[in-house]
Amino acid sequence: MSISKVLVVDDSSTDLLHLKKIIEDAGYLTLTATSGQEAVETARTQQPDAIFLDIVMQEMDGYEACRVLTKDSATKHIPIVFVTSKNQKADRVWAEMQGAKAFISKPIDQDVILEQLNALQ
Repeated sequence: MSISKVLVVDDSSTDLLHLKKIIEDAGYLTLTATSGQEAVETARTQQPDAIFLDIVMQEMDGYEACRVLTKDSATKHIPIVFVTSKNQKADRVWAEMQGAKAFISKPIDQDVILEQLNALQ
């Protein structure tokens, strides 16, 4: 799978912009969303090649958004990587159970993000 378009989802504008810059600087077209619901809608309409998704968000959290996306025939093929402040083993296991392909703990590390993008290729 070749990745050219990435959806970045985070309700923290600081984290969203930081992650967006890392991915854009690596040469990818980057879309953004600030909530789980917006992520689901954007994924359905824009069909990104990968999604980097925060977990802790208002209204629809990342876990719920991941479940919706992985059960929807229009988006279930899109790999989801959680990028979150949660870092317990239970969080990682639960993320995997929701359908996530990977789990990255904050603070955001450019090298880790780029390694994950390469792993998804």
